[in-house]
Amino acid sequence: MKKKLILESGEVFHGTGFGADLETAGEVVFNTGMTGYQELISDPSYCGQIVCMTYPLIGNYGINRDDYESIEPAIKGLIVKELCDLPSNFRNQLTLDELFAKKDLSGISGIDTRRLTRILRSKGVLKGKIVSADADEQSVIESLKNTTFPTDQVASVSTKTAYASPGRGLKVVLVDFGSKLGILRELTQRDCDVTVVSQDVTAEEILLMNPDGVMLSNGPGDPEDVKGASELINGLLGKVPIFGICLGHQLIALACGAKTFKLKFGHRGGNHPVLDLQKNKVAITSQNHGYAVDQESLKNTDLEETHIALNDRTNEGLKHKIHPCFSVQYHPEASPGPEDANYLFDEFLELMHVFKNQEPRTRNQDYA
Repeated sequence: MKKKLILESGEVFHGTGFGADLETAGEVVFNTGMTGYQELISDPSYCGQIVCMTYPLIGNYGINRDDYESIEPAIKGLIVKELCDLPSNFRNQLTLDELFAKKDLSGISGIDTRRLTRILRSKGVLKGKIVSADADEQSVIESLKNTTFPTDQVASVSTKTAYASPGRGLKVVLVDFGSKLGILRELTQRDCDVTVVSQDVTAEEILLMNPDGVMLSNGPGDPEDVKGASELINGLLGKVPIFGICLGHQLIALACGAKTFKLKFGHRGGNHPVLDLQKNKVAITSQNHGYAVDQESLKNTDLEETHIALNDRTNEGLKHKIHPCFSVQYHPEASPGPEDANYLFDEFLELMHVFKNQEPRTRNQDYA
């Protein structure tokens, strides 16, 4: 079936549709990963977005039951240069086309993804729509210009009810702002006793669970749209160790008085170099975010910058100067890889052990 991708800026790309025969609109972004398309499709942080894959061949290892990051995908659509309809991997259970048809998702193949990426790099993130080949282009462009996308993505992808992943180790509460299952896997592999809670949980409710630590997950959208997060974090600071990832990182910054801003085209892919300023060590990281912490705004806060992106020098990590709390903008759970940074989960466990074994009056004196 012939399809078109139309951007609000007026560019039109002609290609072939796959998956469900539906029209779909969303924020068009690009991902630079060579692999990881299944994790990407099922990552709640892509809620409402149409993703262009810069790597030309997608779908070559199919879809399998082990690599999902959520039960239901929140992505709006996928754009690829070449779609592989004959995967060659022993774990393959579905083709990408079959998954999209099953989940009522629309994709488009056969377009010049390099040209599209250059447009997004130049103009920034744009609204776009995958439509039938005979759709009137001008009317679609006008409708896109007048389209406002929802700002409640976090509430739409967060769990509605708490659930447990039992373990014999440290007790961790994972606040689900759109959490990837990879975060839960890293915690359970370390035998943590994890309880996953909804994004609207209160600090009082978490403290009643008597956790050894709190994890703030990734998630979609503008961090300033996540109401109640600053109150939650300020109610936990100093009372329990906190580790934030991606959106969780931005929410910690906002709660401590810093600011965030929208990046021109975001960081998305499994090949982003990040410098650890404390260890003078570079990690190649998995990333997916459209917002970043304003470094200038950190000066009047109790936060210290710990990591920066080497591609554009934006902030990638923070540490609280007083309380046991740290965060990173990238994805140490490495779903997809690389796994350069999953040692951060071990550092979180060590932080929880230290905090747990200290006298209450001295707990916040040794984290500067």
